[in-house]
Amino acid sequence: MKIENIKNMKYILMCLLALAFILPSHAQESSEDAYYKIVTLPAPEKVLLEVGGMTTLPDGRIALCTRRGDVFLVENPEMRDGTFPKFKLFASGLHEALGLAYKDNAIYIAQRGELTKLTDSNGDDVADMYETVYDWPISGHYHEYSYGPKFMEDGSMMVTGNVAFGDEEWWRGESRVPWRGWAMRITTDGKMEPWATGMRSPCGLGVFEGEFFYTDNQGDWMGSGGVWHVKKGAFMGHPAGLKWAEEENSPVSLQAEEFYAKVDKRQVKENGRYVKPSNIQDEENPDYLFKVKEEFPQVQLPAVWLPHGVLGISNSEILEIPEGTFTPFVGQLLVGDQGQSKIMRVVMEKVKGEYQGVAFDFRQGFQSGVLRMTWGNDGSLYVGETNRGWGSAGTSNSGLERLIWTGDTPFEMQTVNAKPDGFEITFTKPVNKEKAKDLDNYNGQQFIYKYHPVYGSPTVNNEELKVKGVKVSEDGMKVHVSIENAKQYYVHQLNLFGVTSAADNEALLHPVAYYTLNNIPEGAKVPASELSTYRTSETQAAKRKAAAARRAAQAKAARAPLKSKDDAPTYAEIKPLLVKNTCTACHQEKNRQVGPAFADIAQRNYSAERIVELIYNPEPQNWPDYSTPMAPMPQVPKEEALKIAKWINTLK
Repeated sequence: MKIENIKNMKYILMCLLALAFILPSHAQESSEDAYYKIVTLPAPEKVLLEVGGMTTLPDGRIALCTRRGDVFLVENPEMRDGTFPKFKLFASGLHEALGLAYKDNAIYIAQRGELTKLTDSNGDDVADMYETVYDWPISGHYHEYSYGPKFMEDGSMMVTGNVAFGDEEWWRGESRVPWRGWAMRITTDGKMEPWATGMRSPCGLGVFEGEFFYTDNQGDWMGSGGVWHVKKGAFMGHPAGLKWAEEENSPVSLQAEEFYAKVDKRQVKENGRYVKPSNIQDEENPDYLFKVKEEFPQVQLPAVWLPHGVLGISNSEILEIPEGTFTPFVGQLLVGDQGQSKIMRVVMEKVKGEYQGVAFDFRQGFQSGVLRMTWGNDGSLYVGETNRGWGSAGTSNSGLERLIWTGDTPFEMQTVNAKPDGFEITFTKPVNKEKAKDLDNYNGQQFIYKYHPVYGSPTVNNEELKVKGVKVSEDGMKVHVSIENAKQYYVHQLNLFGVTSAADNEALLHPVAYYTLNNIPEGAKVPASELSTYRTSETQAAKRKAAAARRAAQAKAARAPLKSKDDAPTYAEIKPLLVKNTCTACHQEKNRQVGPAFADIAQRNYSAERIVELIYNPEPQNWPDYSTPMAPMPQVPKEEALKIAKWINTLK
């Protein structure tokens, strides 16, 4: 062997050894698909499966209803041995069915104007008895959807109803007929008890620890979506349903006149016509829901806020994860989203007698809007989808899909718990302790929403979280994060982009958590002497490296042409603004979502100034093939709107 070859082999070996030390320092990326597989079930020919309700029958079949009023029984939903599922038409002729439950050999469905019981008396898998359990008034307004039922432990059912909208004030939710914007408790023998009000669009119903919960989404009086605990006699925040609080059987004591005497309805006329209220930028003393609660104790704060555009835009079904499946998260909640066609994960705890908790992303990429979910007998999750009339991300207008856990455990924040001085994060796998002790790997912000009759709210009072220190448990499964400026009632966004697993140096599948801190627990705080305050960025080596990088960047900049102030920002520069201003709730760079793709907007050849005008005052007639009109976005700062517009025009 020649000397040169030996030298070359030694050089190669040295390189390989160097790589062995270098590569583990970079977090290994993973994807949702590696842990949760989506399988699409084929629908029957000429059938649009716009799924409005769904449940699993004792024999493993799936029962589902559609917005078009049909009820199907689905045999072999698992597609065993590669065979297709079989759909049997069980019932038809219902009026926009948007909820379904099974009990004692009967199927119960919420139609627009009634709760209906369907029974198959002769066992031929076709309903031969359609019975009205209870009916309620409807005005005929298109937005008067009804949802449910959900069975409670005592055998009663919970049903909810949407508000309508005004004629002239088309933006203002109103309760035209009794119990719109309410939850109703209904027994199987047809007795109805009004339960609570303050709901706007209560599409997502769920039961947790024997208690009733629901999801609402952003709209007038609703700053963002969220999960609410529905107590008897509670008021969730939308005032339309207070119209019926004076009824003899109402459990809600708060009267509409009493409410509007304290909270500005912002009902203003100009030139003889009502003016739609809009967000007031730099408002000095806006209303907040927690402040209104100080005046009216009946107010029920959301247990968990789901930040609009980040964790959905039209939150739907709430479903608890049972034993035997999705094992890392048993007992936690999944929450669907119709607009972004995805599912989030929510974990709640009780602090000072009230529910609060944390929300994470979980699985995106469904073919249409996620409206309903049910657990199959095989442990997989069946997802019913539709986007008709609402719009959603995805490639289809409707569908039925199955989510299968592969059995592998992702590296995730398993949960986050509030502590007297911050938060304790529990992981699904032990963390790399060196990285977990590094404060550079933790950051975030806190924010809140306005409470006003405007459609939605920007995040306000945004403040960077001040991480005082961290304490890693001996087994590496928990990290206590001490926060100097944690604030009651605020949403706390925790970013853990640098924390990795101990065994595989794996990055967190979802490194961002949103904790709603309704109450701060009492108790002892972790002593400062036990907290790590180490920061990589503060070491001398890091400083020397940063200085060298700065010198190199300065030298490169000196050789490069000066950048014009009119140059458009890059996607990396603009992405934080798109997320902050919730642009990504409805728009993607290249694909159609609720609204047109940014690239499609660029093809219109608008000037940057014209795009800014359309951000503030959209013209839905410009996009007639989109069913959901864009809401005005006056809260976007002019400078940021102009940057977004300039970036959009780079996509031509």
